[in-house]
Amino acid sequence: MSVSMHPIPKKKTPAGFTGDSIVNALPHPVVVVAPNGHIVSANDAAQHFFDTSSSVLTRHTLEELVPFGSPLLLLVDQSRQRNAPISGYRVDLGTPRIGHERPVDIYCTPYGDTDGYTVIMLQERGKAEKFDRQLTHRGAARSVTALAAMLAHEIKNPLSGIRGAAQLLETTVDEDDRTLTQLIRDEADRIVKLVDRMEVFSDERPVEREPVNIHAVLEHVKKIAKSGFARDINIQEEYDPSLPPLNGNRDQLVQVVLNLVKNAAEAIGPDHIGGEITLSTAYRPGVRLQVPGNTERVSLPLEICVRDNGPGVNEDIRPYLFDAFVTSKTQGSGLGLALVAKIVGDHGGTIECESQPGRTTFRILMPVYSEAKNKKGTPHA
Repeated sequence: MSVSMHPIPKKKTPAGFTGDSIVNALPHPVVVVAPNGHIVSANDAAQHFFDTSSSVLTRHTLEELVPFGSPLLLLVDQSRQRNAPISGYRVDLGTPRIGHERPVDIYCTPYGDTDGYTVIMLQERGKAEKFDRQLTHRGAARSVTALAAMLAHEIKNPLSGIRGAAQLLETTVDEDDRTLTQLIRDEADRIVKLVDRMEVFSDERPVEREPVNIHAVLEHVKKIAKSGFARDINIQEEYDPSLPPLNGNRDQLVQVVLNLVKNAAEAIGPDHIGGEITLSTAYRPGVRLQVPGNTERVSLPLEICVRDNGPGVNEDIRPYLFDAFVTSKTQGSGLGLALVAKIVGDHGGTIECESQPGRTTFRILMPVYSEAKNKKGTPHA
């Protein structure tokens, strides 16, 4: 499909700046639409929002990218007709491609003196709510930490006595009753294993950190997955090769990604034809978050995603997905994602989940490694 492009008159900018560099620095999606409805320009945030590159976006009209009859189209027409800025609030631009429930505030304005060109800026709603959930996840992890310390002391010791007593009884009871004593021993062992898993949360020892190439971590996890639990699942890679290192513990990051990939493989299931997991990385400037214990806003530009085409996460448990003991698996303990949230939080990052049938994405945002701050022993941002 060939598209006739209408050139946009170039405007003068301050020395050292270009229009593209200024617009790309904005954290909000910005697109320029021609009078015929075709997109002629899109900044980095817009490419991320629509989950496609600028070259692909400029081959489509705005109408092809948004839901049928979207209020956005009416706002663009009104701005063009009035030759004045116009705004719309809480407009859902969700589609199967970019995910359902993508509420945004919309700002449309004519592009300077050009005839019929319109600049559209989208401001995603719910960002603050998402970050609030990240802090809730950290609070939940801290609760599990206190619970784990208590369990280790108050439960493991009595269980040891119960198991020992059952073992002694086995020598004095008949064969039929030994089944019951063995059951007591097995159940005691199972509870001890659960408590052992929870003790990981109570380990507050400082972790050795260093600059970590996240792509090396992802490749290592991919090898483990393809040699075992995901041997029949297609694993795709969408990496940004220029991504800077992050400051972290390689083993813990492997544990995080491995847990997410294993969950994705289990969600897809062994009988799913065309099962696919996508590992992706990107640099997303503009995301900053203030966390407890730090007066400065921390920049989280490193994005690591694990996406699968399984049936999706049940909507009822989605808000509590990173809480301990919350699971949709019949044999699951509900500690895996709680541990993931703790490790990501300990690294100064955040994790969130977006899910719908056929597309579930776990997105991790992390700070970059800073050698200057690392020497001072301060948090990395």
